[in-house]
Amino acid sequence: MSNGPAGHVARSTVRPHSETTRRTPLRTFLHTDDGVTIDSVYDPASVVYDSSRPPAGDPVFVVAHGFTGDVDRPHVRRVVEALTRYGAVVTFSFRGHGASGGRSTVGDREVLDLAAAVRWARELGHTRVTTVGFSMGGSVVLRHAALYRADGEGLEGLEGRAGAHTDAVVSVSAPARWYYRGTAPMRKLHWLVTRPEGRLVGRYGFRTRIHHRVGAPPTKWGRNPVPLSPVEAVPRIAPAPLLIVHGDRDGYFPLDHPRMLAEAAGDHGELWLEPGMGHAEHAAGDELLARIGDWAGAQGG
Repeated sequence: MSNGPAGHVARSTVRPHSETTRRTPLRTFLHTDDGVTIDSVYDPASVVYDSSRPPAGDPVFVVAHGFTGDVDRPHVRRVVEALTRYGAVVTFSFRGHGASGGRSTVGDREVLDLAAAVRWARELGHTRVTTVGFSMGGSVVLRHAALYRADGEGLEGLEGRAGAHTDAVVSVSAPARWYYRGTAPMRKLHWLVTRPEGRLVGRYGFRTRIHHRVGAPPTKWGRNPVPLSPVEAVPRIAPAPLLIVHGDRDGYFPLDHPRMLAEAAGDHGELWLEPGMGHAEHAAGDELLARIGDWAGAQGG
């Protein structure tokens, strides 16, 4: 397998916009900037575009799944199928998940995985990218948009990473801050990522390999610095449009999380509080996904 530059395919160089392959799904491994292989899938749009429209103008969604998900999970594939009605879709398994390499850092280094997927989407000919993240993926799309900016004003030495920026951001069921333990599901998740026996459950029960130095405040295990938090990232996303979606029955993150994010976003962000909705992909119904597709299309570009 090739050790090419980040975001380049490790196998398959087929381009989707040729006459014979435009409607054909692709699957490949990408390389991140830190050398992790990421299992990635491209699904072309199911809509039929006007033949006079340049293929490079077709929109693409890059979908970032939640913790313990991967590209083959039924709830992830359902999201992909819904969004292909509004554009092509790139999805991928985060590091440590499914067939991807590496170990999960639960939202920290995962921005590199998303950057590789966005870059691949642009290499395939798409010029308008919307990132859509759920739960952990929702925090990743926020941090990614702040760190990889079209104007080159990103942070943490990521300026100038050509082609890795997004044009619009949708964050669903995301936390606002790190190390949150205020609900029973989050206390269980912290047990999963911080305890050796929990990481065994993650590996063999959920096909998720978790790095042993995640999940606890850095003062307990010497990590420095703390990653940029989602709420700190949000003000740096502008001028890219931002949509924050959260269910009022989310069992993981209560409503103070989306409200903190929306307040930090100011005028450039939009908040949808969804009545009766639970958490992440499992709770995102077809009607909500259709509205997300419509919102992305309305952002122009």
